[in-house]
Amino acid sequence: MEKITPVWDDPRVTRGMAVQLAQRRARLDAGEKPLGWKLAFGAPAALKRLGISGPLVGYLSDRAKLPSGTTLSAAEWTKPLVEPEIAIYLGKDLPGGGDQDAACAAIAALGPALELADVARPQLDIEETLCGNINQRNVILGLRDESRARGAVAGLVGRLHRNGAEVAITSDPEAMTGDLIGLVRHVADLLCAFGETLRSGQIIIAGSIMAPVWIEAGEEVVFTLDPIDTISVRMGTS
Repeated sequence: MEKITPVWDDPRVTRGMAVQLAQRRARLDAGEKPLGWKLAFGAPAALKRLGISGPLVGYLSDRAKLPSGTTLSAAEWTKPLVEPEIAIYLGKDLPGGGDQDAACAAIAALGPALELADVARPQLDIEETLCGNINQRNVILGLRDESRARGAVAGLVGRLHRNGAEVAITSDPEAMTGDLIGLVRHVADLLCAFGETLRSGQIIIAGSIMAPVWIEAGEEVVFTLDPIDTISVRMGTS
């Protein structure tokens, strides 16, 4: 059986994460507060296209967080992309090398998230993508549901509306991202490889659970993670 190389041992990832985490440290030193981490390119097709064994990881700071219902200025964006995701809230530190039980125990709650990325061109160069923090711009978070501790996704249904019309629905929120508990372990192990630790109080947004939406001026995207909460974002006309 062919041995699978961890994504953090890929030289492209090693170089990109070194730059990305140095940028993160500089921003924290300048006064920003850590919010958590983001996963990207975890869908099987994306992994195959990029030739990697696991999703890429970027960072979130408090400056990225926006309230639901925010209207963005179209003039400040090149090509905005909206991704409906699940936010995983950590209630315990999780060092690298933790097992399934440790990862389960670290998950305090789940909730909906909308990630906003500005993607000016196709992301084919892994090192460049990581250096740019995977085009992360903002994140909108909804209510957190503590009854979903330990990563319980049974019964969750995601619905995405664009300009009032439903454009996607899923009753399997892990179909595109993979198992949430496994993703938490992946983030902990990757951060450990670069001298960081997944901390209590941080979040992980786990990747798009439905096809992302390119949002244009005058449009609104609404994401419901039933039965937890509904959140939205609008792109202004100027």
